[in-house]
Amino acid sequence: MFSILSAIFLLTIPNAGSFKRNEKTMEEAVGDDKLSNKGENGHNEIHSPSLAAPFKKAATMTVTLFSIILFIGAYIVTRWGNSNVFDLTGDSFRRVWNHDNSTNPPVKKIEYSLNCSSTEGNMTQTCPVGGAIAYEPSEQSKETCPEYFRWIYEDLRPWMERGITREMVERAKPAADIRITVVDGKVYMEKYKDVFQTRDVFTVWGILQLLRMYPGKLPDFDLMFSCGDKTAVRKEYFQGPDASVPQPLFHYCGDHETYDIAFPDWSYWSWPETNIKPWNTLQEEMKEGNNRTKWIDREPYAYWKGNIYMGPVRKQLSRCRQTNQQDWNARIFLIDWVRETNNGFKGSDLASQCTHRYKIYAEGITWSVSEKYILACDSVSLIIKPRYYDFFTRSLQPLVHYWPIQIQDMCKSIKFATDWCNNHTEKMKYAKEIGKAGSGFIHEKVKMKYVYDYMFHLLSAYSELLQYKPTVPEGAVEMWPEKMACNVTGLEKEYKIEAMVKSPSDMTPCLMPSPFGSAKLKDMVEKNENVIKQLEEWEASGGVGEDMIENILKAK
Repeated sequence: MFSILSAIFLLTIPNAGSFKRNEKTMEEAVGDDKLSNKGENGHNEIHSPSLAAPFKKAATMTVTLFSIILFIGAYIVTRWGNSNVFDLTGDSFRRVWNHDNSTNPPVKKIEYSLNCSSTEGNMTQTCPVGGAIAYEPSEQSKETCPEYFRWIYEDLRPWMERGITREMVERAKPAADIRITVVDGKVYMEKYKDVFQTRDVFTVWGILQLLRMYPGKLPDFDLMFSCGDKTAVRKEYFQGPDASVPQPLFHYCGDHETYDIAFPDWSYWSWPETNIKPWNTLQEEMKEGNNRTKWIDREPYAYWKGNIYMGPVRKQLSRCRQTNQQDWNARIFLIDWVRETNNGFKGSDLASQCTHRYKIYAEGITWSVSEKYILACDSVSLIIKPRYYDFFTRSLQPLVHYWPIQIQDMCKSIKFATDWCNNHTEKMKYAKEIGKAGSGFIHEKVKMKYVYDYMFHLLSAYSELLQYKPTVPEGAVEMWPEKMACNVTGLEKEYKIEAMVKSPSDMTPCLMPSPFGSAKLKDMVEKNENVIKQLEEWEASGGVGEDMIENILKAK
C-alpha cells in the first residue's frame, strides 16, 4: 500500500525520487530522536524530515491534490502501516478512543454480574449472545503511564520492521502451552499441554477482565502463550543478515538471551493453590501489614521463606542460614509444601510477613511471582542479582528501590548490607528510604489499573503488527466468565469472583510514553550497572560512600 503513495508522489513531484532514496528504514527511525522521542505524552505529530522535503519543493502542486495525497497517505499509514513511525509513538494505542465526548449523551454505568443460576452443574452451557458491549468512558486520561511501559516498544522491536504473520505465530506452537485469540470481543483458547495448577486458567481470566475493563476497545489478536517457567525463544538462533524473524511468544518473564514477551503473571488474579489472593485485595492487606510494625521496630535481619529446591540461587541461599558457628544476619525459612497444603497455607500469609527490616528476593527456576510481594513490605528488598525480568522490574533502580546482592559470596553480601544499615542511626535513614521507595513503586505504579493498562497497550501494539486478520482456530474453545467461574468450587471460585472487574473503567488507559531512544536506554542500563559495580567495590573495601547513596536517592 505504501507503494501507492510513492507512485502519486512520482507523478506530481519533480524530484520525488530523492524522497524514495532518503526514506529511512525502521531501524534508523528507531534510533532517531527526532522520530522516536515525542516528549512526555508522545502525541500525534510525525517529525520526519524525509517526508517534509518533497512537499516544500513541489511548488506547483495544487491545494486540492495536496489534500488528497495527505488523506490517502494518512489512511494508508494508520490502517496498514506496520513498519512506520506510528507503531513506535503510541498513537495507534489511542486511535480506538473517542476523544470528543462532548456531543455524546451520558452513558448509563454498566454493572457486570455473574449469572450462575442457570449454569451450575451444567458443563454444556451455551455462551452469551453478542460481542463486546459498546461503552465510552466518561473521562479521557491525561496521565502518562509509568516508565516501565516503555519496555513494550523494546519487547516488540524484533517485529517492528516486517510485522507478524500467521506462520510466525504458529511457529511458536511447540513452545506454547495455550493459544489465546480474541475476535469481535470474544475470547477463545486452544490448549496444547497440561499446565501446572491453574496458571493458564487465571491468565485467560485476566484477559476476560481486561475486556470488561475496556469493552469494545481491544482490537482482535492471536497469540501463543507459555505458562511454564523457562524462557524459550533464544536470540542466538536469529542472528545474522539471513536470519529469519523470531516467532512471538508471550510469557510471564523474559531475559536478555531470549525474545519472550513479558506479560503479567496469573497471580495478579490469585493463586488459589497457595491461598494467594487477587492482587487488588492483597495489596490493601499488605499496606495494613506494613502499618502494624514500624521499620525501626522490625527484626534487624534479612527474611526469606520459600522452596529451596527451585533453582540453584535458592540452594545457595540456604547456606546463609544461621548456625552455631556463623550468623549472616539472614533468617531463612523452608516451606514444607505438603504440610502447608494440608493446612491451607495459613502459615504463609503474605500480609503478616512484613516483620523484618530486610527481605530477600531469590529467583526460582527463573523469575518468581514473589518479587512484588517482597517489594511491597516497606522493608529493604535485598535482590540477589537476577537473570530474568517480568513486565515491570526492568525499571527498578539499584540503591533506589532495592539493595543489590551478589551471587558470588551471597552470604557475605547479605551480612554487609544488613550490618551497614543497622549499625548507625544515620545510615538507617537511607535504608528506610530505599524500603519506602520500593514499596511506593509497587503500590503506586503496579496497582491493578496499571496492570490492565499495560496489558491493553501491549496487546494493542501487538495487534497492530499482525499481518493477517485473526480468526478462531479450529481447535479453540470460547471462554466467558460464567463458563470459567460457575462450575468450579472453593478458593478458585471465590478468588475469581473477587478478582472480577465489576464495571467498565470510567477513564481511558493512561497515555503511552515515548520510546526510550537508543541513547537514553544505553545511559540507563550503564547507570544501573555502574551503581552495582560501585557497591561491589564498597563491599570489597568494607565501606560504603554515604554521599553517593544520598545523591542516588535525591536523583530518583
